Amino acid sequence: MSRTAPVVPPWLAHALRAQRGPVPWSAVTRGALSAGPLLLAAVLLDRTSLGVVAAIAAMLAGINDRPGSRRVSVRRLGVPALAGAGGMLVGTYAGEHASAVVLTLLFTGIGLLAGGVSAVGPVASSAGTQLLVASAIGAGMPLPDEGWQRALAFLAGAGWLVALRLVLPTPGAIAGDFRFDGERAAVAAVYDAVAELLDAVGTDEAIARRAALTAALDHAQDALAGPRLRRYASSSSERRLHAQYAAALPLAEAATALAWGGEAVAGRASEGPRRLATAVRESTHTGPLPAPHRSAPALRALDDALLHAAEAFDRGKGTDLHTRRRSVRGLFKVAFGAGGREYGLRVALCFGASAAVAQALHHARWYGQHEHWYWLPATAVFLVKPDLGPLASRVLCRAAGTVLGALLFAGFAVVLPRPEGLIALVAVSGALIPVATRHFAAQTAVVTVLVLALVMVGGEPQASAGRIGETLLACAIVLVVGHLPMPGQRGGTVRSRVGAAGTAAHTYLDHVLSGSDDRTARWTLRREAYRALSEARTAIALAAAELPALARHSAGTDEVVATLERLVDTTTACAVHLDDTGHLSSRHSEQLAELLDELERERERTGLRGLRPPELPLAG
Repeated sequence: MSRTAPVVPPWLAHALRAQRGPVPWSAVTRGALSAGPLLLAAVLLDRTSLGVVAAIAAMLAGINDRPGSRRVSVRRLGVPALAGAGGMLVGTYAGEHASAVVLTLLFTGIGLLAGGVSAVGPVASSAGTQLLVASAIGAGMPLPDEGWQRALAFLAGAGWLVALRLVLPTPGAIAGDFRFDGERAAVAAVYDAVAELLDAVGTDEAIARRAALTAALDHAQDALAGPRLRRYASSSSERRLHAQYAAALPLAEAATALAWGGEAVAGRASEGPRRLATAVRESTHTGPLPAPHRSAPALRALDDALLHAAEAFDRGKGTDLHTRRRSVRGLFKVAFGAGGREYGLRVALCFGASAAVAQALHHARWYGQHEHWYWLPATAVFLVKPDLGPLASRVLCRAAGTVLGALLFAGFAVVLPRPEGLIALVAVSGALIPVATRHFAAQTAVVTVLVLALVMVGGEPQASAGRIGETLLACAIVLVVGHLPMPGQRGGTVRSRVGAAGTAAHTYLDHVLSGSDDRTARWTLRREAYRALSEARTAIALAAAELPALARHSAGTDEVVATLERLVDTTTACAVHLDDTGHLSSRHSEQLAELLDELERERERTGLRGLRPPELPLAG
């Protein structure tokens, strides 16, 4: 009698899963040179309290210091730092002049705003997190400095890490201008992904390789989308990167069309993209590129795209195809739409409730000293943010990581000299953050050690037990609030993402079937469609790993996204075929009709917006 292996619940499987990859030594170096040296300088200058604030800002910026280009780091680290400085300013003056009730109401309002804005994207989410955390710290941390001084110290701490990110070279980056090594790596990865998709055409791996190509294009688009490092686009280096990214778009289109066709191609078809990847990575000329056979429309499109790429590499004229076409109105629609409202309301309730409980305990005589009351709302912020992982997984990892970090620090506090030993511990913790961010429990443990060390350097007693108690209380609050019924339809974040993906897919299809010759617009719309689908997939994966009470609200949405992905793949194949022949084949028309009918059924079943198909002719 065979035994069936026990099935691990999705929320537990997510908690046990960790990201993999090489150690980001550049980020480790920056982490070691950020919080610790800042704190040491402040101690030597007898401004320890401001050094603690600067070190906290550097720590929060270090959590956001992910792999990518330098230009992206300016926005990824700088925008949240500005929000955090604003939160520090508001929180400090509110803590000095507002009553407990007013402070709780203020925190609830800030949570509502920050939560809604967080639904816009990763940078906005980081900004919302730092706004709330800094507000709590400013209101509750007993520091002698004025609010504007704390805000400036916060900006200085984060700005120091941004400066390190811009100035320090990446180890091993020897090709061209090292300031663009992140962009080169991202664009080269796109050409590698195109080659891998071509190798997988006609196999079961084609779908996964197409998804990998989408991820590579998303990463490259982000890498090139930040502010220019020089005023006039840096002569050849920056313009060449823009041209190389733009040249990859028709290659990706042709490769996707070949994957849709399902007929395997000769191995030489992937040699050209691989040589282009090497040319980007090493900042060299492409040399001769092997041409694929021109026996089908998609192969002819691939050959034309390779010729265009070779010309673009040599000419090096940049374009702005990496720029995302997102209006302010669209961002407001995300922040204040169904997903943003649900997100904001949940964050507001958690942040406000934790602040109220903390204030009540702070003023309760029977509770004793509760000097670190701000830990409770600050901890709740990290627990309630849905983009940081499923709720149950976050709570489990946060509790385990805090207990481990607090116990480790209790041992360090006994043997380390003060303050030099604690400052060294802060530096080591800062260096470990880029590695620890691969798992929420590990990140929590490292951050706990760092924060407790900062508290002691600031002149307060060892507080490991208090840190554990505050975290467990925050976990309980967030678990209760996270499962409360909310007004409106649940699963708003997932539904809004899927609806946006449906709208983007149909806009792309409209353009292709309209017969427009504007290929630049077509490539831009194709990118937006695939990117929206990727964001929807991410939201669905997080929602599916929630406890069953929450996961059921997004059930079936993965099937909708799978249909939309097939629609966008088919639209891409139609675009390539129309370029070559001027009309659609019966296979293209039948596949489009079938997918549009399926989406109409999905729209009626789920009530999702953005799935209504366009009323356009399917064949010419």
